[in-house]
Amino acid sequence: MGAGSDAGTTVAVTGGSGFVGSHLVRRLLERGYRVRATVRDTSRARKVRPLWEMQEAFPGRLDLFAADLLKEGSFDEALRGCAVVFHVASPFLMPERIRDGRRDVVDPALLGTRNVLASIERTREVRTLVFTSTVGAVFGDYADVLEMDGQVLSEKYFNTTSTVANNPYHYAKTVAERAAREAEAAQDRWRMVSLNPGLILGPSLTPASESGSLFLLDELFKGYFCYGAPDFSFTTADVRDVADAHIAAAENPAAEGRYIVAAETMTSFHEMSRIIRTRHPRDLRLPRTALPHWPVRVLGPAFGLTQDYIRKHLGIRFRVDNARSVRDLGLTYRPVEETLLDHYDSWRARRRTG
Repeated sequence: MGAGSDAGTTVAVTGGSGFVGSHLVRRLLERGYRVRATVRDTSRARKVRPLWEMQEAFPGRLDLFAADLLKEGSFDEALRGCAVVFHVASPFLMPERIRDGRRDVVDPALLGTRNVLASIERTREVRTLVFTSTVGAVFGDYADVLEMDGQVLSEKYFNTTSTVANNPYHYAKTVAERAAREAEAAQDRWRMVSLNPGLILGPSLTPASESGSLFLLDELFKGYFCYGAPDFSFTTADVRDVADAHIAAAENPAAEGRYIVAAETMTSFHEMSRIIRTRHPRDLRLPRTALPHWPVRVLGPAFGLTQDYIRKHLGIRFRVDNARSVRDLGLTYRPVEETLLDHYDSWRARRRTG
């Protein structure tokens, strides 16, 4: 990507110190934008250091603001003078850390989105909202996709099966995206584009992350599946492609509605392991064989997998229709091999320094 056509424009990024947010901030600065990024706490050196380094590399072009998703008016100052708002911030907790689905996940996602929308309403300069959603707002369980036309994942569907009790994270992202859609429909000053990425992987600019993306593969890398990979597959997206998609959605005035950002084919645990072993052939923690389904059904509950989850995900693969993102956003997807190897090397480096 060369210099942006909107170089010099001021834009806001919520969740600027996160996995996606930090890549997006850097890409925007490289394209000539002035960026106002929100973080939960500007004094948390470890989390914010990568942004401080960007401030040094791009003097006078990046401002940081403390903002709390749950505090009304918290984003007003950061959004002032911005033509585009990238709403990336969203709470993510690993399922085992969720005590109360509504309090821990749904309320922060929904209230946070409503607070950002209220700030946009008060900020007359805003013309575009780019909203970071997830494929989890398109489907709840893999089994849902088997009911879609041609068993292909497409943007036209909304997740209707997740609830506060069953998959609160997907439910939270679904209600938050719907709330933003309703706010867009109620006015005609700004337009909204939502991006629905798969599992986001790739190199991390930030040292510590509570992001599910970075923890989901921990079990694979740490050797939990050394005896064999269970037959689970994932829709994947490279964090750099996701950042580029955000910028393209803002820069292309014809971009509208929602865009799935994910590779056309899913990648299984077994394939991930095979790819990583091409660079790390002696890593004994990585499985060399695929597990048959029956031991997963028997042992799954010991790993925190319910029989319901196993039934709706194990062995299920589907194709992803990402044609809109290629056509309207000009995305050229990185090969999954590059994404995974960069993700793994970044994970190893963080383990050494963390």
